[in-house]
Amino acid sequence: MTKQQMAKQQIANRRAPRLRLCICHLLLCCFAAFPAGCLERTVTVTSDPPGALVYLNDTEVGRTPVETAFTFYGDYDVRLRREGHEPLITHERTRPPPWEWIPIDLVSTALPARIVTRKHWHYRLAPSPTLDETTERALLGRAGELRARVEE
Repeated sequence: MTKQQMAKQQIANRRAPRLRLCICHLLLCCFAAFPAGCLERTVTVTSDPPGALVYLNDTEVGRTPVETAFTFYGDYDVRLRREGHEPLITHERTRPPPWEWIPIDLVSTALPARIVTRKHWHYRLAPSPTLDETTERALLGRAGELRARVEE
């Protein structure tokens, strides 16, 4: 190797780390200027009649109609309660859309865009049966009989 070739090699060796550093800084600036995207997941629960208290996995989320965020796809226990209506206990399953399948979700999370997934669950509540006077008297009579047995 000649002296001239050796000098060129030394200059190239000094420039290589600077070039790598410049590329790293450029990539860092690009990531800072274009932050990663946002995956927004919400579920809306409505009922007929409205105003029912909603519990998702034993956590109170509000009265219908209510919209709340969720973090995972899968199984949810749903309970609705409203005075004058029978309580409703049910089960819902949420399935992820294709852009949240593994490994596609890595790309969709990194995209500089907001991706929104909305689920909607609607329930019909049955009114509670009303007691007429004869049924109420019969129940109270039976309760009195049971109380008398226990007290004996």
